[in-house]
Amino acid sequence: MSIDPLLSIMDKLEKMHKSLLKLAYHKTELIKVGDMAGLDQMLKDEQAHVAAISQLEQQRQKMVTDYLGAKGIALSGQATVADVMEAADTHEEKAKVDEVRKRLLLTIESLKKQNDLNQKMIFQSLQFVNMTLDLLRPQPDQINYSKTEARGSKMQQTHFDSQA
Repeated sequence: MSIDPLLSIMDKLEKMHKSLLKLAYHKTELIKVGDMAGLDQMLKDEQAHVAAISQLEQQRQKMVTDYLGAKGIALSGQATVADVMEAADTHEEKAKVDEVRKRLLLTIESLKKQNDLNQKMIFQSLQFVNMTLDLLRPQPDQINYSKTEARGSKMQQTHFDSQA
């Protein structure tokens, strides 16, 4: 069995992850300007990308299992690309798989970093909104509506006796 279909799927996975990375960079800009409608649309686009990546990942897993099955290798756990690299016939096939794997992992790592940055920016924005709301909202212990306490404090502060 040829390794080319697996390489093709992995290339597609890399392209989809790079596209998702571009969306993550764009999301950063949307967060900076506070474009909520743009962020809402961005979430829909990301969900579509994640669904496509999930389908490609299932195809990749099936191809890895089929490749290893054709080689007569039965695995007890889930088959991985590293298993394919070990089972590859030639050094050239191993090098191709390793190259695509490294590119995909690099793209995924960049995507993780950008998503972490976006998450931190959104968290800071929420903290700012909550702080602003706290400043605008009166605190219950700062408001005194009690008449007796108000009179008592006035009586203590004044030295003038109106009944004299």
